[in-house]
Amino acid sequence: MFDFLEGYDLWEAFWTTVQLTVLSAVGSLIWGTMLAAMRVGPVPLMRGFGTAYVNIVRNIPLTVIILFTSLGLNQTFEVTLSSDQIATTNFRLAVLGLIMYTSAFVCEALRSGINTVPVGQAEAARAIGLNFTQVLTLVVLPQAFRSVVGPLANVLIALTKNTTVAAAIGVAEAATLMKEMIENEAQLVLISAVFAFGFVCLTLPTGLILGWVSKKVAVKR
Repeated sequence: MFDFLEGYDLWEAFWTTVQLTVLSAVGSLIWGTMLAAMRVGPVPLMRGFGTAYVNIVRNIPLTVIILFTSLGLNQTFEVTLSSDQIATTNFRLAVLGLIMYTSAFVCEALRSGINTVPVGQAEAARAIGLNFTQVLTLVVLPQAFRSVVGPLANVLIALTKNTTVAAAIGVAEAATLMKEMIENEAQLVLISAVFAFGFVCLTLPTGLILGWVSKKVAVKR
């Protein structure tokens, strides 16, 4: 029944998807946190940049961003990200595009968590002599992260599925292999079912685990 899978490296394709997800998730968390800090910061220029970035990037289709990293950064400006191999360059460009896009949603999720922290706590921290950076990193962000584990889990699940867009620039992940198999094999329904099951195996445990974590670390108010 599943003889059509022979000759195709299904595990390698999904491993590439996992790598794209993990690297993009880490980068998005870092850049998204920085954007959130800008948006709630006291410097008008940084607030303006953070607001403009989020409002512009999250309203651009991910496919456009991914194609921009390949056609714009790579082919026009010859950005190779320290790699001479096309496959490696495309992979890194896909990670960059996913980070650029996903960080906007991480920023908004985290900013909503920051807004749940009572203003009195920040005022009390400033009253004892802490500056903005110390208040943000020691008082506000720890509580904000605890309150947005659930929303961040949804962003991570969406990111996992969004990695399929990397096929547009030739990254050999699951969607690329699926397209190849559909073109070569007369098993459209079974192929779709196999890949759908693969993505369920990636996203369902993530949602369940982070949902459990969200309940454990929730801030009691």
